[in-house]
Amino acid sequence: MRYPSTHKAETRRKLVENARAIAKKGGFEATGVDAFMQGIGLSGAAFYNHFESKQALFAAIVAEEARHSVLMLSATKDGSAEAFVKTLHGYLSSFHALNPGQGCALAALGPELARAAPEVKALVEQGLRDVQESWSERLGDSDAAWSLISQCVGALVLSRMVESGQTRKEILSANRRSVERAAGL
Repeated sequence: MRYPSTHKAETRRKLVENARAIAKKGGFEATGVDAFMQGIGLSGAAFYNHFESKQALFAAIVAEEARHSVLMLSATKDGSAEAFVKTLHGYLSSFHALNPGQGCALAALGPELARAAPEVKALVEQGLRDVQESWSERLGDSDAAWSLISQCVGALVLSRMVESGQTRKEILSANRRSVERAAGL
């Protein structure tokens, strides 16, 4: 059976999409190539038809995650304060805390990103700079933008570390209120 000419690109796209969720949920380094491939119904042996190494897959995941994070954190339809607050509330939500596979890679993969190759770190840095620039425009303050980004990521990390749903909610609620005050909203 002959595959369509788009088969390889489509399989690669599915692999990256699947690996993004798996890596954010269980960690990239802790997950083997076989697990990434099983998620799309292929054997581990087929992996090298799509990537030269596991690190190349990590770079592809980070590139996608950087785009996703920029969209998630900086895209507001009308640029209004209400849209900005809605973005912050979505980020600092229990749903986001409880579903790392669907959320921000910064909070889920931070330590792995910190140990990543320079080209991967450059992708992360560009994504962060894009968000910071967007938030700086909204807030009128570059330092405040960096601080709020750091606070949001840190709050999400902390909320994922605790067992109690009550403590998770307290962390997220306190940070939503703090971020709103800091943003003058």
